[in-house]
Amino acid sequence: MQEISLEELLEAGCHFGHQVTRGNPKARDYIFEARDNIHIIDLVKTKEGLESAAEFIKSLALRNGSLIVLGTKRQAQEIVGEEVKRAKQQVANREDNKIYHVTQRWIGGTLTNFSEVVKNFKKLKDLTAKLVNDEEKSKYTKKEVGQWLKEKQKLELFYGGIVEMQGIPDAIFVVDSHLEALAINEAGKVGATTVAITDTNANPEIVDYPIPANDDATGSVKLIVKYIIDAWIEGRQEGIKNDEKNKKVKEQEDAKKASDALKGQKKQALATSVLKPKAMNIKEGINEKKIDPPASQASPPAKQSEAARARALRAGKTEGKKPAKKATKTVKKDK
Repeated sequence: MQEISLEELLEAGCHFGHQVTRGNPKARDYIFEARDNIHIIDLVKTKEGLESAAEFIKSLALRNGSLIVLGTKRQAQEIVGEEVKRAKQQVANREDNKIYHVTQRWIGGTLTNFSEVVKNFKKLKDLTAKLVNDEEKSKYTKKEVGQWLKEKQKLELFYGGIVEMQGIPDAIFVVDSHLEALAINEAGKVGATTVAITDTNANPEIVDYPIPANDDATGSVKLIVKYIIDAWIEGRQEGIKNDEKNKKVKEQEDAKKASDALKGQKKQALATSVLKPKAMNIKEGINEKKIDPPASQASPPAKQSEAARARALRAGKTEGKKPAKKATKTVKKDK
């Protein structure tokens, strides 16, 4: 992040405060002296406050936080709009660029009554979609379409810069904390961090990151807002690079886990293919043992064989006797 010098702050007119009679007693720690009945702000304190605030904004963008830039005074409206537009254009991934802006009147309850404000966001989106659709417009009269257009312009004036906001922002950067005291109070109630330019007429104690500087001079406002937006852009770009790096690391880890799991499955399949034949052989051996009868049961077949032999011998004897009988018969016939 580029360092800012005291000379740049001096040339921009950041050291000019308000009249002594309009000064806030709580801002005396940031006042260098009073000259010609005008407070002179200590630029060393301005530099410290600006660098501290920029460091916080950078860390917020790095973790993809959300930020509202608020500048409704005439000197800040154009500057804030241009710088926020530049921040959205320079960040590669615009979908994750959660920076919003308000350059018109701050609507009370934007943060503390966000659930109701979201309804106006939806209404604005619906009206925009209707006015773009010619087929939808043809169903209504010109007077009704004209009322839609007026309503859209009114809503866009107040909510155009924050219509895409999905929830309570993490932080709010305010130009002129004295003028935007309502926004500062709302941010404190909802827990949003506040960063603000605090002039000598403002109370710096209600701001988390006060930047003591002139909030009326165009040069001062432009220098500070540009420095804060540069910090946001730098942090967001680093955050996107880190996200891509982490994504690649995660993909590599997932691929490694998948390959390890595949190797484990192959080893397990190889082990089962080796052990399965052995298990089959063991089972076959067990089955053979179960089929073979024991020695005590092997005797009956032997007995059966002896009986068969005895029957065979008897059959042989009977066959030998029959021919003898025939011979006697033949002899008798001869006689």
